[in-house]
Amino acid sequence: MKQAAGVLLSAIKLDRSSRQSVSVQLYLALREIILTGGLRPGERLPATRTLAAETGVSRTTVIDAIERLTGEGMLVSRVGSGTFVSDILEHQRPGPVAVDPVQGEAGIPRLAYTINHAEKSYAPRAWLPHRPKAFLTALPALDAFPLVHWSRISARHLRAERSNVMGYGEPKGYRPLRRAIAMHLSALKGITCDPEQIFITSGAQHAFSLIGKLLLNPGDRVWMENPGASGARNALLSEGAELVPVDVDSEGLVVRDGLAKAPHFRIAFVTPSHQQPLGHVMSLSRRFELLKATGEARAYVVEDDYDGEFYFGNAPQPALLSIDTEERVLHVGTFSKSLFPSLRLGFVVVPPRLVDAFDQAFMSWVSGPATSTQATVADFMDEGHFATHIRMMRKLYKARYDVLLQGAKRLSGALAMQETTGGFHTTAYLAEGINEAELVSQAAAHGVTLAPLSRYCLTPIARKGIVFGFGCASPDDIRSGLDILCELPDLRKQLV
Repeated sequence: MKQAAGVLLSAIKLDRSSRQSVSVQLYLALREIILTGGLRPGERLPATRTLAAETGVSRTTVIDAIERLTGEGMLVSRVGSGTFVSDILEHQRPGPVAVDPVQGEAGIPRLAYTINHAEKSYAPRAWLPHRPKAFLTALPALDAFPLVHWSRISARHLRAERSNVMGYGEPKGYRPLRRAIAMHLSALKGITCDPEQIFITSGAQHAFSLIGKLLLNPGDRVWMENPGASGARNALLSEGAELVPVDVDSEGLVVRDGLAKAPHFRIAFVTPSHQQPLGHVMSLSRRFELLKATGEARAYVVEDDYDGEFYFGNAPQPALLSIDTEERVLHVGTFSKSLFPSLRLGFVVVPPRLVDAFDQAFMSWVSGPATSTQATVADFMDEGHFATHIRMMRKLYKARYDVLLQGAKRLSGALAMQETTGGFHTTAYLAEGINEAELVSQAAAHGVTLAPLSRYCLTPIARKGIVFGFGCASPDDIRSGLDILCELPDLRKQLV
């Protein structure tokens, strides 16, 4: 008697406009049907010619998909009989999730105490954007990046010896990149350091987490600027820190407030070159006051220099690390703002006394970015493209800042735009009676992104405001965004 032709699989739909190949789509569709029980163990598939005709693809495409599933053990081929769903799946296919009588139907997972405690205090963070518009704070000017030079250097490294591109790199980072960073820090920020003090990380957040892992015990107290950097806050919370909100004024972190709240602290986190988010530059006297307090507490300072390259006009204050004489400062930098975010590339400069501890961590369990990426950045710096890009970006950001400052004069009755000396964001304080959250919601409904000042606060502060990003938006986008704000009900009533 002739064998049946197998089950009907005409429900499989293939999208020929998809970037995913038809062969892969067919493989995934068959796999999904098998795993969800649409094909039972022992059931026979149609012949390859039949399946090809039913799905409208070539027989070669069908054979390729079936061979993949056979290789995974989901199908078995029997000479002279056909292809069948493996009997092994009868007992190994995942069943429905059992109801936990204690935790309920959802089966809430039991997390480690540290992370369970930390996530209750995490700063709210929106999805990080990738399309420039007014008034995003997280993106640099992607439209001005010299992609031609970058692509040429990147292609050169991807054509290099395979072991250099595809193998494991140096644990603490590609040596030429660490050397290039050391030269850059010396020339721009007055930091004198050996490349051996520099460790390459997968972004600044990775650096903060590593610092927390190596220097903090659960419950150790950490001074945090309030308002301050939300990403660093979340990273240090995840490592068990007890965060202490410390006031910020026009000179930076108020050291006397920190001492009053937590004289016995382990780390002070600061953004001295361009306070996040208020934009102040920490004064020299306040820097010395902070270093003195840190030395007396036998603590450390984490200096986050997230956009220090982009100052306007006169040279900025030297980096905190450059005036540290007691080996108390860890300097964290990132290429997310100076180049572009998807690099996921940062670094930390540690005091000589901590080099061995960081070396051990990077040798034992820390993995960094791809060597080819690091090599591309190193050549980009060595060939002078990085310095040229930074100079151009300073001019561009200053021009966009001026457009924002000039245009915001129309809103002077509703908000007070604060001046800044660098970076690509600034703060505006709201007039009495304007609801911060409601304003953000109204703007979002019209396609304008505003970051409320409260998002950056560990504890509430007296003034309400908005953080305006001006780096990634074109002058026209900035003007259009301000036009929209002028029509929002909560601001318009203040302008009458």
